[in-house]
Amino acid sequence: MKPTDVFAAADKGAVPLTGLTEGTLAAWKKKQPAPIRRWIEAGGFRAKPGTHAAVADAAGNIVRVVYGEDENRDMWAWAKLAQNLPAGTYRIETKLKPADATAAALAWALAGYAFTRYGKKAAKVARLVWPQGADRAYVTATVEATFLVRDLINTPTSDMGPAHLAAAAKTLATRHKASFSVVVGEQLLKKNFPSIHAVGRASAADRQPRLIDIRWGRKAAPKVTLVGKGVCFDTGGLDLKGSANMKLMKKDMGGAAHVLGLAHMIMAAKLPVRLRVLIPAVENSVSGNAMRPLDVITSRKGLTVEIGNTDAEGRVILSDALALACEEKPALLADFATLTGAARVALGTELPAMFSNDDRLADDLFAAGTAAADPVWRLPLWPGYAKQVEGKVADLTNAPEGGFAGAITAALFLERFVAPGIPWVHLDLMAWNTASRPGRPEGGEAMAMRALYRAIEGRFAR
Repeated sequence: MKPTDVFAAADKGAVPLTGLTEGTLAAWKKKQPAPIRRWIEAGGFRAKPGTHAAVADAAGNIVRVVYGEDENRDMWAWAKLAQNLPAGTYRIETKLKPADATAAALAWALAGYAFTRYGKKAAKVARLVWPQGADRAYVTATVEATFLVRDLINTPTSDMGPAHLAAAAKTLATRHKASFSVVVGEQLLKKNFPSIHAVGRASAADRQPRLIDIRWGRKAAPKVTLVGKGVCFDTGGLDLKGSANMKLMKKDMGGAAHVLGLAHMIMAAKLPVRLRVLIPAVENSVSGNAMRPLDVITSRKGLTVEIGNTDAEGRVILSDALALACEEKPALLADFATLTGAARVALGTELPAMFSNDDRLADDLFAAGTAAADPVWRLPLWPGYAKQVEGKVADLTNAPEGGFAGAITAALFLERFVAPGIPWVHLDLMAWNTASRPGRPEGGEAMAMRALYRAIEGRFAR
């Protein structure tokens, strides 16, 4: 199903959706015929947010649906309505502000997602006449981007290794007439990406590590660079994960999926930026040439990194990509990564951790996330913990001892590869719904993507 298949053209026969509150319900009922009043009262509808009631005619046909309006304008209430209504075509009768109409259309469309590649049936979602005032271009691009992120993450590694991820990136670049290049295998060493090579060198010949590079936009425009962690599967390396922790590691390329989704939104909107997308794509595998604990790697930036734990590989591959990004001095640098369990312990699975060296950027992203129902929460780049990422025999360690403040020390490690003066934000996220909620089924999920899009749009396009 296409992301926009849930929308219908104007239809006089569409069932009206009428929004009511607990305060307006009584007045509305007084204007209705007695059979409708009795029907509503018999069903116990009280106009509480998230509830609805269908009104039928004498023949049993639904002629209207009333729903409880949420004064907080929770967009996901629309997704719940979309999933709970019977098959048919509906139209929103209540007049909505443009931002609320856009949110309604977005949530309705997201409710229609299902991962069907391996035979699962598509979700059954009622169709909606396009809401008056909704931003069609934004909704279409955002839904396409979200479906892309979900599909990439949900695909098992057998069909989503480094080469598959590169192919998906190339398809996106071709769609938007962007340039695409990739550095593969031993070429990583020749082109000075030793950290990416070290993590991925233990993989099979058809799953060699690579650095994916997309460029789009006018060269003179402000540079915006997105870096995404692309660990297509993480065994933990020689510091092998237990089976429970390894089970979901197909999602460890979630950061890469996010930057591709966000890139689609930026390019579809033709934002006035010079976009670059960098994805170090690897599998953290086990073989005779796998990197070992206490090996020392010299990174692209020249900093040496002592491998305290082979399961802290994400920050290692990101180090080369961030260093490359900074060589062009972008006006904004952002990375997405399923980086630490510590961030999940601190904030849970639904709230991405945000770290930034720029207060204005952090404030903009927080505000954008709140407005877009795509929240983030800032954690500090606490300088007091900087000594913890210093190595014993090398400049840095990828796995500080002690285990405390793991999300912060990981961010501090990455910060060492970001050049001073470059506004940078690091997003440590789950990229996965552990249970289904309206519009957000269990499985791969886009998190903080809409928030960062709005922040980029606000900074460079307004």
